[in-house]
Formats: sequence, structure tokens, C-alpha cells
Amino acid sequence: MSNTRKPRNLETREQGQRRKGWTRPSMLPTPEPRDGLKFRWIRTSILGNSDNPNVSSRFRQGYTPVKAEDYPELHVVSDIDSRFKDNIEVGGLMLCSIAEELAQDRVEGQLAQAENQIDAVDRNYLRENDPRMPVLRPERSTRTSFGE
Repeated sequence: MSNTRKPRNLETREQGQRRKGWTRPSMLPTPEPRDGLKFRWIRTSILGNSDNPNVSSRFRQGYTPVKAEDYPELHVVSDIDSRFKDNIEVGGLMLCSIAEELAQDRVEGQLAQAENQIDAVDRNYLRENDPRMPVLRPERSTRTSFGE
């Protein structure tokens, strides 16, 4: 009996893997993650009209435009009419970055604001509470789900 099997060290997993199919590229490229930075696409125009209030608001929040020369792997050609020639802008959206600490502070501030609003609604609702007929405090539970 002769052994016709290949030695195990000649077999590789790459040979047994399926070929990956073509997928449509994303309209907005995602830069490689960098330590200490979060990225976000900021609206610069809508329906061809510039959106200066939104851009200046984001800049005041701590976002800074990302330079195209710093991210050559994105292969992006900026919009022709762009006011931000050296930055990455696609379809009225400009890629901006923010320090992770600032982004986390922003999230915590928004959560605190939402909690204060919920408390204000509860106080207004429970203000008319009567001991003879108590109004039960509503049970609050939030849940987020994505996909199916």
C-alpha cells in the first residue's frame, strides 16, 4: 500500500479558502484608525448651498479638517467647487478628526443633558401626584438594536 496523501506541512489554509466576491466600495472612505483620534464626516453643503453654521459649529466643538496629504491611502479627489481644497471632501461632506477625550466628553455631556430632560418631564408629570390616587412613576428602559 502506497501512501498517496500530501504531507501535512505542504497543505495551507489559503488553498482551501473561498474566493471573496466583489463588493461595492463605500461612498465615504474610512481612514485607518489612529491612536487618540476619532473621525467624522461633517456636512459642508446641502443641495449645492454651503452650510456655514454647521461647519463653524463643529469647529467650535473641537473637530479639525483632515488634510488629504496625511491620508493618501483614501484615494479621494475633492469636490471641484470645494472651499476646502487641501482637505478630504466628498459630496458636501468633509472628513474631520477630534481627540478621543473630547469625543468622550461630548458623549457624556449629551447623555447628561438627555437625563436632565427626562428628569424634568418626570417632575412635571409627577407634580400632580395625589396621595389618594398616586401616579406611578413610569419604568424607563431603553434598548438599541441594529439589523434584524
